[in-house]
Amino acid sequence: MHRALISVSDKTGLADFARGLAARGFELVSTGGTARALREAGLAVIGVADVTGFPEMMDGRVKTLHPLVHGGILARRGHPEDLASASTHGITLIDVVVVNLYPFVKAASNPDTPFEALVEEIDIGGPSLVRAAAKNFQDVLVVVSPSDYAAVLEQLDRTGGPARAFRFDLARKAFAHTGSYDTAIAATLGTVTASDSGFERTVGRVVVDPAPPTLTLGLRKLRDLRYGENPHQQAAWYAEEGATGLGNAQVLQGKELSYTNLLDLDAAARIVLEFEEPAAAVVKHTNPCGAATGVNAADAYVRAREADTVAAFGGIVGLNRAIDTETAQAIVSTFIEAVIAPAVDDDARRILATKANLRVVTADFTALANGGGRELRSILGAVLVQSRDRVMEASQPWPSGELRVVTKRQPTAAEWQALRFAWRICAHVKSNTILFTSADRTLAIGAGQMSRVDAAKVARMKAETLGPDTLKGSVAASDAFFPFRDGLDAVADAGATAVVQPGGSVRDQEVIAAADVRGLAMVFTGRRHFRH
Repeated sequence: MHRALISVSDKTGLADFARGLAARGFELVSTGGTARALREAGLAVIGVADVTGFPEMMDGRVKTLHPLVHGGILARRGHPEDLASASTHGITLIDVVVVNLYPFVKAASNPDTPFEALVEEIDIGGPSLVRAAAKNFQDVLVVVSPSDYAAVLEQLDRTGGPARAFRFDLARKAFAHTGSYDTAIAATLGTVTASDSGFERTVGRVVVDPAPPTLTLGLRKLRDLRYGENPHQQAAWYAEEGATGLGNAQVLQGKELSYTNLLDLDAAARIVLEFEEPAAAVVKHTNPCGAATGVNAADAYVRAREADTVAAFGGIVGLNRAIDTETAQAIVSTFIEAVIAPAVDDDARRILATKANLRVVTADFTALANGGGRELRSILGAVLVQSRDRVMEASQPWPSGELRVVTKRQPTAAEWQALRFAWRICAHVKSNTILFTSADRTLAIGAGQMSRVDAAKVARMKAETLGPDTLKGSVAASDAFFPFRDGLDAVADAGATAVVQPGGSVRDQEVIAAADVRGLAMVFTGRRHFRH
């Protein structure tokens, strides 16, 4: 008689699958809660303790770690020596191993789960069983997902037994299962600090060491994408275990999301997360066409869109407030490709649904808004890791912190407000960038240029479409220092009255002198925000 060992935390479809195995002549061996569930379903079950002669002990920590179990899994059917050893020691062969692991990821996703409880969710016997069965895949079927139950039964009925390719596919899934499980443990422990007083978990997804000596990642495919940046490129969407943000987003409607849609949704979300007040951003090719704050989401969105109506056509929208009916009506009044927000009201969903192709995405960025975290980018043959850039120096109203006014003229109260707004947007525009804003809306953005003078020229060109005096009385922001005074002069010529930049150039004094001559107030933040 064949034997199957079953020990699962996910009991989806378990009873029916076990009945299928029993109907095909399998003895069922099981442990703890799985054995109880099978017996309650009316199935005959042999307890692991009856196989090993040892009871489960230490609160279930020790139960399957025994030669009478692992010998039955690892014995190679084509090796007479293995079979002789099994016979000598009374080991019954195990032909199917059905195991999925303790729900560590679920426990870890709750920031309130204490460290001690997390440790107890680390499965020991389960991964050992899975790895043993996967190693001996040519003789043992290893099943880690309920989604494979039906296929396993079909393969067992196949003439000649399960195909080698099928066995191998199950083994690969099994090693991926244990690999992602171990990675989740390693990643979670990376958010724990140890001291003489005990262990403390950091809030959200803050990484204690964003660049450890060895970096382990567990990525779960969410879906295949139609293609990458171009139709000839393959692409897929993955999330880390314990996912948040776009790793745990809900797509409520619309055409299938594309690779570039997701990049733009990410860019839009990053901008609005800088603000406590209602904020909106309209993004094209990861750069904002316009961004604004407002009295509510609808007001913020309309003002962001109107900052550059030409570029906003077909754009991607990010909001830091739920979409209500007024906001939904504003969104559908023009052509928008996709929108991301924390939530969508029921009445608003009906309005958005009138635009069938509009992609509507909701995502919870709370943990990312409050935490730091790391960012990864692939380069040819390697991966770069950095901590996430956040505009912490603008988290409080200005003037505050270590800001330095380096010109003779101090910014006015209105200019301080506008400079802070500009600085928070500037950090999310591709370098080199010069942008002009009012106190709560972008006016013109020069993004991704090879020089700051060119960036200022692009911004002025954009502004001219709105009128000759659009930038008069504005403020300007530069993501890095002005290497020469020509960039400062370009900003002044455009009509700005104040400028914010990191400072740090060998020609800072020359630029400061130019600002004094032009009557500008200039603030140094001491912090650069390149974005490549």
